[in-house]
Amino acid sequence: MLIVIFIVGCSPKTTTNSIPIQRSAAFSDTGTATLSEKWWKAFNDPQLNQLVDSALYSNFDLKTTWERLKAAQAVVKRQSSNYYPFVDASLRAEKNRSQSQFRDSEVLQLGLSADYEVDLWGKIKSSVQAERYRAQASYADFQTAALSLSAEIATTWFQLIEAKNQLKLASSQVDINEQVLRSIKARFGYGQVRGVDILRQQQLLEATRERELAAKVRLKLLEHQLAVLLGETPTENLSLALDSLPDLPPLPQTGLPVELVERRPDVQNAYNLLQAADRDLAAAISNRYPRLNISASISTAAINADKLFDDWAYSVAGNLLAPLFYGRQINAEIERSEAIRNQYLYGYGQAVLTAFREVEDALVQEAMQQQTIANLKEQVKLSEKTYKQLQLEYFNGMSNYLDVLTALNAQQELQRSLLAANLTLLEYRILLYRALAGGFDLRLEKVSETGDVLEGK
Repeated sequence: MLIVIFIVGCSPKTTTNSIPIQRSAAFSDTGTATLSEKWWKAFNDPQLNQLVDSALYSNFDLKTTWERLKAAQAVVKRQSSNYYPFVDASLRAEKNRSQSQFRDSEVLQLGLSADYEVDLWGKIKSSVQAERYRAQASYADFQTAALSLSAEIATTWFQLIEAKNQLKLASSQVDINEQVLRSIKARFGYGQVRGVDILRQQQLLEATRERELAAKVRLKLLEHQLAVLLGETPTENLSLALDSLPDLPPLPQTGLPVELVERRPDVQNAYNLLQAADRDLAAAISNRYPRLNISASISTAAINADKLFDDWAYSVAGNLLAPLFYGRQINAEIERSEAIRNQYLYGYGQAVLTAFREVEDALVQEAMQQQTIANLKEQVKLSEKTYKQLQLEYFNGMSNYLDVLTALNAQQELQRSLLAANLTLLEYRILLYRALAGGFDLRLEKVSETGDVLEGK
């Protein structure tokens, strides 16, 4: 009984890791909509849903992260093998031939041997737990990669739609500028306008055509980017029906910061790495105490196969090895493990703070962007009125064409800015969903027969 109490008392204990920061009570803003696990469905876009679902099973970067998870799980299995004895089998056959008067001889030997380390201080248990936490961290890393991929798909998809709309707008502005140029040329024939007015309008027309070409290039590049995200070659025709940008969905419930910590996979990744480092520290402390190894063997030998199983030899031994002097090697390893544990502790705290900041940033950016869009819409209305008024005054000889040209250019620039601003608003909402979302359950294939690594058992 005293031995058991001694062993339990000497076993290294894992510590309770608390975040060295103050957690806020609530986020600065919240909505009423429920945040779905598959957050991208909030946009009610069937094509977007299909693209994300396809990318989650075909993207090569995500598959790479999945293989890292499988490798981590294999390490858990390898480390867990230390719970069981290692058994070796040996078979030896020898034949000696002599050229002297002695006869030839044969020797046959068969044996089994086993070695087992008794986990007196929980070293093996701590090592297995450390690798198990690392495997859980790998799964959280995989979930983070899947979440990032879904956000990248959604962002690229909306950028494609906006690029298509920018191209339509540029083509429409080219037509308008050509129409204005024809009107000016016609009035020039009657001597009602100056030749420089034609040159200025031609310059605006060419600039608009340049923007049209840039919109075409951007559209193609985004198509290539989306194809690669889907695991396809950039030359593939995706056959996408690009319509218009969707309306902004209702603001989701942001919940409490403590719920975000428990939900976000990147934060859980940092937490699991911290727990793994804590178990590594416990395993390093265990090296201070004696190790108990038990070995057993059984063997038989004979001069021929007929008598091989007639005579058996057995052996059982115990070996208690206690560290006496290692030149501070053990203490240095403990100090190193403790420093690494502290690194992960502070890294965990930083991950939590970053998660809070990302939510607050997205909330502020979205609110300000809505005001920016409202301002741009008002500016577009005013620019249209200004252009029409100046155009009327110009044709009546009451103003010069430079004022008309400036107003037309400003109107078209504001129209392009409004399209881009609507895209930016959706991108901010994606950032908010990305900051609030948890890791959705996704498995590219069967990982474990028991699922213990993924469920944290």
